[in-house]
Amino acid sequence: MAASQRKTTVAVRVGSLTIGGGAPIVVQAMTNTDTADAAATAQQIFELWQAGAELVRITVNNEEAAKAVPEIRARLDDLGCSVPLVGDFHFNGHLLLTRYPQCAKLLDKYRINPGNVGRGQKKDENFLIFCRLARDLGKAIRIGVNAGSLDPEQVTTQMQENTIKNLGLSSEEVISQCMVTSALQSLDLALNAGLGEDHIVLSCKISRPPELIRVYRQLAQRTRQPLHVGLTEAGMGRRGIVWSTAAMAVLLAEGIGDTIRVSLTPAPGGDRREEVWVACEMLQALGLRAFAPSVTACPGCGRTTSTTFQELAQRVDTYLKRQLPRWRKDFPGVEELKVAVMGCVVNGPGESKAAHIGISLPGTGEAPACPVYMDGVQVATLKGTTQELAEAFLSLVEQYVVTHFGKKEKKLTPPSP
Repeated sequence: MAASQRKTTVAVRVGSLTIGGGAPIVVQAMTNTDTADAAATAQQIFELWQAGAELVRITVNNEEAAKAVPEIRARLDDLGCSVPLVGDFHFNGHLLLTRYPQCAKLLDKYRINPGNVGRGQKKDENFLIFCRLARDLGKAIRIGVNAGSLDPEQVTTQMQENTIKNLGLSSEEVISQCMVTSALQSLDLALNAGLGEDHIVLSCKISRPPELIRVYRQLAQRTRQPLHVGLTEAGMGRRGIVWSTAAMAVLLAEGIGDTIRVSLTPAPGGDRREEVWVACEMLQALGLRAFAPSVTACPGCGRTTSTTFQELAQRVDTYLKRQLPRWRKDFPGVEELKVAVMGCVVNGPGESKAAHIGISLPGTGEAPACPVYMDGVQVATLKGTTQELAEAFLSLVEQYVVTHFGKKEKKLTPPSP
């Protein structure tokens, strides 16, 4: 399936956001604080929002969490943070939303797992309570199916059918079919309850990249609804980043996915914002969104016998991150800026010319001249220590931003590398 083959025709409004309908792909994150601790939860939401999260999901698992939602929203509003909030419900969500109307009113979207809303007849009854509440309050829902919490009756039925009919499907393929079936059956229930298709997002999450790709390809072919994509339980560190990217990049490149989350397991005391940064980098790498200026830098080899280019690349990257909040306000589009810091003469000049602004170091003994290019044209030759190179190059970067992304009369403070 090529990217042009999957065009979401349904747009869903979530607070101030549009999901699907050709809107930019939305980056989502989820808190890991105790929601009942309104101060800690609001602070983490604010940090995730500042990092680039455009939609934040919070656990609403008990009465204390439901009661805390109004205070969380109020604290965020006081901070000037308008990020829409999603309530994540399992098992008792239909009861909490009914008993705590302010919680239901202030959340912008409800995440419902059809495998965790009850068993037998109660399953559909409880699910419909969600749908009718969302309908009456004008809220969006995400029908979020997870491989780890599928309705066991459904799985047993489809496993038996696979055996009896000798369909030859693997257990993974049966699980994939169960997930898609669950999502589409729940979609029909929601529509029959009077919830418009412009209020429904779907997801089918699993922890293995090949199966995730298979499930979403099936889902994309069988529904017009916007799709939330993420590899659930991706894991820690490099493993989580690589596995998430390996799965999600394939789907995104095929035009599948309207909102994404990278579900990383943080190290103890780790930074929850990591999942936001990875999601933003993924979308930017695929050319689907631009969140921040990018730095192209070579990995180094036997030709780069000094560490000057590494130190300079690090200084430039740090400087761009520090300047970005201010630049965003004064220089619209600066997120598209491409900077190159190259370490030797092999690819250095070519990559530097291809960037908006780039510098090419010789690689061995940095006393020789280092050409600087703007939009492919050499504009300067820098010499000196690492500190001197950094100061001169960053001054040129600042100059480029002012002249290409803002009004020429604007004056900025000198850079401080």
